[in-house]
Amino acid sequence: MESDQLIEQRRTRQPVLPARPSHAEGTYDIYPVHEIGPGQIVEGHAAITALLPARGLIVADGYPGVFWQQFRDQMTAAWANNGVTSTWIDIATALRPAAQIEQLVAPNLGGDDPIFGTAFTGQLAEFFDPAKLAALAPGGTDVTVLYGPGAALAGWEGPLVWLEVPKNEIQFRARAGQPTNLGTSVVANPKAAYKRNYFVDWPVVNRHKQGLLAAIEVLVDEQRPDQPTAIRGHDLRAALSELVHTPLRARPWFEPGAWGGQWMKQRLPQLPQDVPNYAWSFELIAPENGLVLASDGLALEVPFDTLLFHDNTAMLGESADRFGPEFPIRFDFLDTFAGGNLSVQVHPRPDYIREHFGERFTQDETYYILDAEPGARVYLGFQEDIDPAAFRAALEHSAAAAEEVDIERFVQTHPAAKHDLFLIPHGTIHCSGINNLVLEISATPYIFTFKLYDWLRLDLDGKPRPINIERGMANLYFDRKGERVTREFVSHPEVLEQGPGWQLVHVPTHPLHFYDVHRIEFGPGQFEFPTNGSVQVMSLVEGQAVTVEAGGTARTYHYAETFVVPAAAGQVKLSADGPVKVLTAFIKPGRGPQ
Repeated sequence: MESDQLIEQRRTRQPVLPARPSHAEGTYDIYPVHEIGPGQIVEGHAAITALLPARGLIVADGYPGVFWQQFRDQMTAAWANNGVTSTWIDIATALRPAAQIEQLVAPNLGGDDPIFGTAFTGQLAEFFDPAKLAALAPGGTDVTVLYGPGAALAGWEGPLVWLEVPKNEIQFRARAGQPTNLGTSVVANPKAAYKRNYFVDWPVVNRHKQGLLAAIEVLVDEQRPDQPTAIRGHDLRAALSELVHTPLRARPWFEPGAWGGQWMKQRLPQLPQDVPNYAWSFELIAPENGLVLASDGLALEVPFDTLLFHDNTAMLGESADRFGPEFPIRFDFLDTFAGGNLSVQVHPRPDYIREHFGERFTQDETYYILDAEPGARVYLGFQEDIDPAAFRAALEHSAAAAEEVDIERFVQTHPAAKHDLFLIPHGTIHCSGINNLVLEISATPYIFTFKLYDWLRLDLDGKPRPINIERGMANLYFDRKGERVTREFVSHPEVLEQGPGWQLVHVPTHPLHFYDVHRIEFGPGQFEFPTNGSVQVMSLVEGQAVTVEAGGTARTYHYAETFVVPAAAGQVKLSADGPVKVLTAFIKPGRGPQ
């Protein structure tokens, strides 16, 4: 049960990951864990002090958004119970003045733009005054703790403790009015806080963490401030080394939305039901999802991209140099069952996203229809007689006069049925219609959606969602129209191989996509295939359960669960007691960011 204090510290209907999560039997599990052996995870502040020396210097670094003062107070009390005195020094005292920090990051925040900025490429040290860092001095107590984001930059010799907080929890804390941004105690509105985190804070702290990962002596999962869990650094790194060779699954998280539907509410019974809908399940968005380790029933979550920081070669295989520490493929659900149409939208061209937002590659998508009601449709591509000027005029008139647009005058719709794949490379106009459960398979960038028309509806906060007609028009390809759309932007599956009780189906993506898709149909029985030097991002899209064995480890996954087999696993064996269909997305040989 959450404490009253914790409820005040976060605003969401989603429960925090329990320290000892329970698991759904035989169905989709919202708390997937990876067992790492007994005695490796501890719980509570007293247990954390037992992992640390009772004399000398300690450096506690980590993410903005951690409740640092609460951690300080409870650790102080835990030490005091054992007669250990402590002095705590906040690294924030060595920050540059707030005005200088704002000047540093302002070029990356996009001015008044409510959504978009540009990726910050600098280093965390730029936020600090070197003279102030050098002047920091230990106290006269048994233990001196230098703490806060960037504490390791002071160069103190002492055990390094790293405090994690999941990215979804940072957002929930921001919605509750908690400060979550680097170098400021000012409470930004949640959307501004998220923009600052996405474009500045998370990238710069991730680079800082990547350089420290091998030196971390204790890692703390702080998402339950009164009930943290922790692991020794060498146990963490050993677990990561094993996991990058075996099947694994990120912890999903869920959000309602203006167009959200009822499919997930009805079919995922572990989810809270006191929300109007669920629009998204973030199945695998590497910059925001976490990976949960478990020992003796205790859970500890680390960001999924920690695996890439630890060993991107094992995870990504032959494309590791091209993608670096960025995981390339994203899976998420878009639920419009008994909901609404998504916004009519487009994603940026590669040169545009690099120039304007600093991203290395763009948001090339596909829609895989996991489920659909009869009559469901997808909006994709232009009508043959599209007139760009008339389309723009209709959009601008709608935005100014709040009048509906006859979208089908301009944009085609296509029947949507289970297992269809619609291809949405950059520059393609599209949206899902109502009564679809879309498994969105995409390149990892995930906020670069230019909404051209949003059906005149309000967001859940009662305000219109931002429309980006100017940017959208600059990125659309108007020659993706007419019969070409059905031929080129709707996938036409073909059987590659088959045998008794199985077939391997190619569900081709567009030539502009750097990833491809296969569907493995078999069962009851087994099917084996090689990773071929690429990470495999997979989902059970039909059937009850499939057991996945790779790297000497077998794990069972259930309908609609997303899971990953790293490239280093080499060979994958699937087993099922009944008929199943397993979708897998992988990097095309020799392909990478455009």
